[in-house]
This record gives sequence, structure tokens and C-alpha cells, in this order.
Amino acid sequence: MSTTATTGPAQRVGSSGMTHRQILEAMTGLMLSMFVAMLSSTVVSNALPRILHELHGGQSAYTWVVTATLLTTTASTPIWGKMADLVSKKLLMQVAIVVYAAGSIVAGLSESVGMLITCRAVQGIGAGGILAMTQVIMAAMVSPRERGRYSGYLGATFAVATIAGPLIGGVIVDTSWLGWRWCFYVGVPFALAALVTLQRTLHLVTVRREVSVDYLGAALITGGVSVLLVWVSLAGQQFDWLSATTAALVAGGLALLALAVVVELRATEPIIPLAIFRERTVALATSAGLFVGVAMYGATIFLSQYFQISRGESPTASGLRTMPMILGLAVSSLVVGRLVSGTGRWKRYLVAGSAIATVGFALLATLSAETSFVLVAVYMALVGIGLGMVMQNLVLSVQNSVAGSQLGAATATVSFFRSLGGAIGVSVLGAVLGTRVADSIASGLAHLGVPASAMGSSDGAIPDVSTLPKPVASIVEHAYGDAVGEVFLVSTPLVLLALLCVLAIREVPLRTQTGTELAEAGAQQPQTAGV
Repeated sequence: MSTTATTGPAQRVGSSGMTHRQILEAMTGLMLSMFVAMLSSTVVSNALPRILHELHGGQSAYTWVVTATLLTTTASTPIWGKMADLVSKKLLMQVAIVVYAAGSIVAGLSESVGMLITCRAVQGIGAGGILAMTQVIMAAMVSPRERGRYSGYLGATFAVATIAGPLIGGVIVDTSWLGWRWCFYVGVPFALAALVTLQRTLHLVTVRREVSVDYLGAALITGGVSVLLVWVSLAGQQFDWLSATTAALVAGGLALLALAVVVELRATEPIIPLAIFRERTVALATSAGLFVGVAMYGATIFLSQYFQISRGESPTASGLRTMPMILGLAVSSLVVGRLVSGTGRWKRYLVAGSAIATVGFALLATLSAETSFVLVAVYMALVGIGLGMVMQNLVLSVQNSVAGSQLGAATATVSFFRSLGGAIGVSVLGAVLGTRVADSIASGLAHLGVPASAMGSSDGAIPDVSTLPKPVASIVEHAYGDAVGEVFLVSTPLVLLALLCVLAIREVPLRTQTGTELAEAGAQQPQTAGV
């Protein structure tokens, strides 16, 4: 149990200092939490075609099931991060895990697409807290100079969850006596294990400042982001990109965000401290994170459709096919993390990773239904290696540039922009894929002189290729193969923009103080961003 003592303007909770063994023990809880958060998306990625076929959902529903989680993750991340600067990080992590578990249990009971999407939104709130708090707690325990090797463990966990999730989801939907609902139940035991482990192993000093929370700023940011994400999710499907509805949503979203900026500039404790963007590294790293998020989430999420629909793989086999990308991510995260800790140099890996990912995305843009799997595996491995070198180091560069009192908000800001990019990417690139598929199928059927009714549905539902006549199945396979390649083609310039941002970042030596030490020092002497 924590104890509280007053030290001037701040309160210290717990005991200071953690040994290497204690850090590793606490890391077990953090890795379990990270695994839980990643399961919220990866375990359903290969199962979604089957789930939506049973719930009678179409391509727009496929996009929304993913987008709902990303939207709430994005909108809630700054709030979780800011709260981490004010109250117990351990308590916040435990609350986030409980929210995730509750959303998962109810999602497994879904009887309609609408109910599933709602539960996925609740899962996203919990997952946003878990992902933000994992990075914040890591920064509080370990200095930037030593953080690389520990961050590598988180990167490897991210990769393992990304491998295990689709495989678990594929096995579940392929096992008749389980069914797709267990895709949501399966994460609950891991969540409970994470709760118990964190309670027993995480003993962290909390510097608690007696300040008010900027609830108005939080509401305006959440509202503005949500409105704009609803727009990019529905535009082109429920209404035209150029329409009165578009104008209303864009104007409303921008107005809310403009008000948020005014409120944040005046708030004593803003949810997103705008002053941190005066630091060059923060501005460039968050921009790079936004572009990487659009490309990473927006493109790779559709690989399961490529393998299952275009290549005729089962959900389980589809998960196995993505292993080159995930193994590349795991290995590069571990190796680069140790290299950063050993040398203290980090920019070179950001640059190299961004360049490799750009090449990988460009090569994946050549995908079609006939592309050799050997080539696809090589292309995916390049993307994985590149992303593994980039993701953790973008967070590290920002954490190394801000004051201890702003560590939680700054860390969450990076996650916020990456998740924002992901939500935009899934929505916009999903619309690109859906439009391209529809046009290709219509053109192919017209060329054969086959009526559209041969698809067996006219509501845009994701087709079950195995039930279609062979000529029609071939058209569908080629349509999805070409469309997924086009999604990667659209994503490639965005990864290139991330590379340009990374090139402009100025490398500074990694600090040797932990986040807790910086926060304690800040409680006695004010600091500014960039110190």
C-alpha cells in the first residue's frame, strides 16, 4: 500500500528508486498489459471477415469495427496522459485494464454490428489508457539513456501480440465449438493477470500536484477529434465527400478544436501543453508519428482481407502469412533498443527505419492476386524491420526533450497523433479499398456479361469467395488483390513524409535521470519544455 507525505507544493507517494530486478518484475506487468491492448485489435483482424459475414456487415462495417477502437483510443489518450502527470500512474493503468476487460466481455455478447462497434469503442478507451500508461510508467522507472533495452522488450511484446492475436483469432473462428465470440473473451484472463502482476510488482514514486484538471479542454479535444473522425469514416459511403453533411462535420470539428486551442493556451494544466511543440524534436516526432500511423494502421489492417479473399487462405493461415512482418518488427525492436542503450545514439536508427519502411511500402504497392508469397514475405519483413526501428525511438526522442512534469502529457501526445493517423488511415484507405473493389467487380462482371446479382448480395457485404461461381470468384480475388496494392501505393508517400520529418530532427544526448527524478526536481524548481 502506498504512503503519502507532503513535500512543499507536491506529495510523494510510495518509495523512491527501483533496482534492475524490480524494473524487470514490473516490466512483466507492463508487457502483459501491452499484450492485452494489442489483442483488442489483432485478435479480430483475421476473424473480421467471418464475424461480419455472420452479423451481415459490409465493407463499411469492417472499417468501423476497426475505426471505433482507434477513434476512442485517440480521443482518450491525451486525457490518460495528462492524468498520469497528476495522480497515481499505477491506479490509472489498473482502471484502463478494467475498462478494456468490461468492453471485451460485452463485445463477445454482441448480436448486431452496431452493438459490436459500440463495445469496440469501449475497448478503445481502455486500450488507449494501457498504451499511454505503459510508455509513461516506463519513462518514470528508467532514464532515456537506459530505456532502449527495456523499450525493446515492449516492442517485442507488441510483435508477439501481433503474431499471436491473428493466430489465436484464426484458430478460434476455425474451431466450431468455440466460435468468433471467444475472440473477445480470450483477452480477459490476460487482463486479470496484468492487474494482479502490476499490483504486486509496481512500486512507483508518484509526484502528486494539487491542481485542477482541464475538463473543458478535454471535452473540446475529444469532441473535435471525434467529429472529424466520424466525417472521414462515413464520407464517400454514407454521403459524398463534397456535400452539406461534409461541410457541417468539418466546420463543427474544426470549430471545437479551435476552441480547444484557446482553452489550452489559457489553462494552468492543459491536457495537451501546446508549449511543448516549441521544442523542435517534439513537433517533428509527433508529425512523423502521425504519418506513420496513417500508413501502418491504414494499410496493414487490410492484409488479412488480401490473404483471405484474394489468396483464399483460412483465418489461421492468414495469420501465419503475416509472420515475416511481425518477426521483423520484433527482432529490430530488440536489437535496436540494445544498440541505443549501448551507444546513446538514436537518430540514425530513426532515419534508417523510416527509409526501410518506405521501401517496404513501395514494394507492397505492387501486390496483386498473383504476387509470389516469397516476394510478399520479403516486402512485409522490410516494413516490419523499419517500423520496429521507428516506433519506440519516436517516443524516446520526445521523452528526452520535455520536463518531468510534462512527461505523461508529452508521451500521450505522441501516441495521440499516431492513433489519430491510424484512425484516419483506416477510414480513408478503407474507403479507397471499398471504392476500388466495387469498381473492379462491376467492370469485371460487365465484361463477362454476368449480372451483379451473381455476387449474391447488393448491400456491399464482404463476399464469401468459396460460395461464388469460379469466374465470379476470380474477379473478386483480383479486385481485392489490386485494391490492397493500391492502398499501399497511397500510403507510401506518407511514410516518405515521416522520413523527411525524422531527417530534420536534431539529435541530443540521452538524459540519465528517470522521469520520477525529473518530476521530483520539478516539484522543487520549475522547468520548461526542452530542458
